[in-house]
Amino acid sequence: MKKTKSTEKGIESLNREFRRYEQVRKDQVYHLSEHPDQEEFDTDFEIKSVDFRLFTDDKIRFVTELGSALEEIGFAIITNHGIDPNLYHKAEQKIIGFFEETTFEERMKYEARRFGSVNQGYFPMKTTTIIHPDLVEGWVFCRRAFDVDNNLNYNETNFWPLSGYEPFFRQIVKAQEKLILPLMQSMLTYLGTDPHCFDQKLTNTNFGFRLNYYPPMTAEQLDSGGGRMLGHEDIDLFTILPSQSIEGLQVLNRKNMKWIRLKPKFGDIILNTGDYMQRISNDVFPSTTHRVSRPQESNLIGKSRVSFPMAIYVWEDEILEVLPNLKNPKYEPIRAEKFHTSITSKYYGDEYSKDVSD
Repeated sequence: MKKTKSTEKGIESLNREFRRYEQVRKDQVYHLSEHPDQEEFDTDFEIKSVDFRLFTDDKIRFVTELGSALEEIGFAIITNHGIDPNLYHKAEQKIIGFFEETTFEERMKYEARRFGSVNQGYFPMKTTTIIHPDLVEGWVFCRRAFDVDNNLNYNETNFWPLSGYEPFFRQIVKAQEKLILPLMQSMLTYLGTDPHCFDQKLTNTNFGFRLNYYPPMTAEQLDSGGGRMLGHEDIDLFTILPSQSIEGLQVLNRKNMKWIRLKPKFGDIILNTGDYMQRISNDVFPSTTHRVSRPQESNLIGKSRVSFPMAIYVWEDEILEVLPNLKNPKYEPIRAEKFHTSITSKYYGDEYSKDVSD
């Protein structure tokens, strides 16, 4: 992929250098990599927790608490969601095994490439994007990589280098899939529109289930200035992220441009809205900047860190448009694939979206 002067800056890059790719308004300015000598941290702001049981017991309260949290900063912590935390504990060990039990050559057979909107497959270390040397290996599995739709032509080896992993992670995907409609219906209710207007679009919809493996950090990496994962905003409707054992997730408070260190109780779900949602909500729900930094605790630097976010999308041919009840729409309707690839071209190069129709 061809690099520009901006992409060659690496850890010195600012997000505003790539603003031409954005499809929603983003006024915040930040370094893609950590710059501790130039950054401040917000120790007072607390991202709100919302009890998922309220969706059944007191839906109005659930809608109000979730919607207000997302409107304020684009993040919320979902507690009591009904998914067994032991499943998440097993997932962390499974991810470590997945990356450590395969060779680099075996993983490279599944090197990421675009299917529809989403770059799917394996990302080696420092290649998550062309603009920043992330210290993470990643693997994106979309819906087609899981045997969830009774597809007679499904072949596990097309997507997974080792047997046994797909059935395990399918359990998590199916469990989290049950949260999609309640969460979306609640957001739509808060926005004052028909809570069921996305039910059909989000039934058996596409998603990006990403396995992130952050190896123990070496002295050379600590001195390099590279971050574990660059500052970014998600492109989806929303992301479901089980809380990790090892710290590192930070969220940017746009109101004061300070970073918030986020470490919920293990097993809780971190929920955040993305670019799709900011677009259809007419900027009510922001797509909020976040990143993964090195741990504060020195004893954790030598340990592997994993995460497994699940990004919720609509299929490529769906039209993203401001909800009809919201006044003074700021954005024109756009096909989801065009919207998505126009943004991710900043990560993969301008060629990424050239064959996509409007």
